Amino acid sequence: MARQRTFDRDLALEQALRAFWRRGYEATSIAELTAAMGIKPPSLYAAFGDKRRLFEEVVARYQRTYGAFTTRALAEEPTGRQAIERVLREAAAEYADAGHPPGCMIVSSAVNCGPESAEVEELLRDHRKEAKAALKRRIDDDLAAGRIPAGTDTAGLAAFYACVIQGMSTQSRDGAGPAELRRIAALAMAAYPTTGPATAT
Repeated sequence: MARQRTFDRDLALEQALRAFWRRGYEATSIAELTAAMGIKPPSLYAAFGDKRRLFEEVVARYQRTYGAFTTRALAEEPTGRQAIERVLREAAAEYADAGHPPGCMIVSSAVNCGPESAEVEELLRDHRKEAKAALKRRIDDDLAAGRIPAGTDTAGLAAFYACVIQGMSTQSRDGAGPAELRRIAALAMAAYPTTGPATAT
């Protein structure tokens, strides 16, 4: 008969998530992970495989929980502009939330990784590419509906907002609070094109 685990797997995964979020993938050692998770290395390997596979589970958990606001905003808002504005507004609140490490784990946890962590970098890069593609799809919705000018560079606009979101994550890790991040979001939304009458400058 298999021996039952003597730890809460879900809680251990949450603690691993926060460890990776704080320190990044490469800088977080097995010793730090097991200390945070309250388990011994054999239990980590038995339950999660190895560090990389544990990280893959952590990323999936992050996307379902802390990072899910982006998916919800892009799915629920009626226009691309409203969706992107909501993403930025909620990013300002989420990234500066004192209840967890600052910023976005998908943006920050594979910075300065060596060649041995190439698969982890690729995993996170793929998530960021999909997020940018999701922004573009909503901007394309506005283009198709005539809410933004014909000929708008929707790929460039999506890349711009992806850069803003990633920059907001970095700013929050440098100490920016929600008010400062909201100002960044508001300035970024001023760049969103409109088919309305031009305003005098």
